[in-house]
Amino acid sequence: MKFVIQRVTKASVTVDGKTIGEIGKGFLVLIGICEDDTEQIADKMVDKMIKLRIFDDAEGKTNLSLSDVGGDLLLVSQFTLYADCKKGNRPSFLKAGNPEFANKMYEYIIAKAKTYENMKVERGEFGGDMKVELLNDGPFTIILDSNEVI
Repeated sequence: MKFVIQRVTKASVTVDGKTIGEIGKGFLVLIGICEDDTEQIADKMVDKMIKLRIFDDAEGKTNLSLSDVGGDLLLVSQFTLYADCKKGNRPSFLKAGNPEFANKMYEYIIAKAKTYENMKVERGEFGGDMKVELLNDGPFTIILDSNEVI
């Protein structure tokens, strides 16, 4: 499982000209799922993401978590995080989880994130043609890979 976490001042997802998810200050998270992922891995990844201290405190040091700043989450499924570009110039996506499994895990991750107190959780559309807009704050981007984190 891979999470690309972008600290944002605002972000939104639009499908067919309609905004389906929108947040203010918080994290835009692109989520990649592979066949080896489990709910236990998802639990650990979501917990790590929520507790990351990457917001500035009063002294400008990154000591505050999403909860500390009352931040929001915008969770977007993105199978292309498992692109394999080793051979040729056309990426292979064989390492990405099959759509049925990946959608189930994506829904699980969203539900898990919603269990955290006072957490606004917005989402993209699994498999949809999404237009994602963001104002990256910093820029500050963290990549969590379950093979490295867990």
